[in-house]
Amino acid sequence: MATVRDLYEVLGVTRDATDDDIKKAYRRLARELHPDVNADGAAEERFKEVAGAYEILSDPDKRQRYDAFGTTGGPGGAGFTDIQDIFDMFFGQGGFGVGSSRRRGPRSRTQHGEDLGVRIVLGFRDAVFGTRRDLEIERLVVCERCQGNGAEPGTAPVSCRTCGGAGQVQAVRRSVFGTVMTASPCTACRGTGQEVLDPCEACFGEGRRRERATVTIDIPPGVSDGMELRVAGNGHAGVAAGPAGDLYVGISVEPAEEFDRRGQDLFTVLDVSVTQATLGGELEIQALDGPERITVEPGTESGTVVRIKGGGVPNVNRRGRGDLYITLHVLTPERLSREERKLWERLAELRGEGSSKREPAPGQLRRPEF
Repeated sequence: MATVRDLYEVLGVTRDATDDDIKKAYRRLARELHPDVNADGAAEERFKEVAGAYEILSDPDKRQRYDAFGTTGGPGGAGFTDIQDIFDMFFGQGGFGVGSSRRRGPRSRTQHGEDLGVRIVLGFRDAVFGTRRDLEIERLVVCERCQGNGAEPGTAPVSCRTCGGAGQVQAVRRSVFGTVMTASPCTACRGTGQEVLDPCEACFGEGRRRERATVTIDIPPGVSDGMELRVAGNGHAGVAAGPAGDLYVGISVEPAEEFDRRGQDLFTVLDVSVTQATLGGELEIQALDGPERITVEPGTESGTVVRIKGGGVPNVNRRGRGDLYITLHVLTPERLSREERKLWERLAELRGEGSSKREPAPGQLRRPEF
């Protein structure tokens, strides 16, 4: 099969030709080859080729794209069979229409259903351990009366009377440069080539109707605020037996009172009395999985962090969990009874830490450690 020549060669100009050079070359060839002045059939075909080349090379954007990719050939590296191929490849279907008899088929009525989106709010522990939710949604479903084809039972869609089933309408006009043909989708059938003469009474010819439905979803452990879950096939039904869309569930998680979540790890603060911090001991707390014992070592300083491995949030759809980090905060007593104050004063005396307003105890500065 013959392939179209280089467009610059068609006009007889070099690749560095200016816009004026291209215009002059086209006008010269048009005067020579136009069907009104040259009755030769070969001249008419040559004129169509020249007109197509000029339409591309006279447009700066189209010329730039042709210069970049037009010499690489058609699909699979094969040459372009005509200039219409160049338009289809680089500038979309429709082209310049200089006598091209190529017709595009109708667009399929089958369409993918639209997606749906909802948002739910989860409690902190439901997000951590997972839960099941029933969601009430309104979506488009296939019409049971017409089985989705939009036609009243006993009838069926017919070939479009406007475009004859082609899915597009063509307009032809003559100009000084020859016959120009354009094609556009048929508005009567939306480019499908079929129309419904007797619409279904239940869905009014749409093939779908609205219906409220309950969708049960399983929320996996470990979801976080802002996460989105996809439930395949639970969106709007497709058109003309097309696949259904998906349901996207946005997650909002209520914060916990006692935990700060960072990724899959949890952080919390545990108040420890000065006596417990000094003498040590054990404290029982309520972690995510229930009671947990925390050992406070003698001489524990405020800010000490205790880590409970695996005490955090599970990884979504994976094994393992984050950790729980507990910062120990030593509480300094603010109000002391007379007896407690005497005991603290006696302790300070024993440790050599006693002081008075007249004779302050010595203090020692040290470099901070981070």
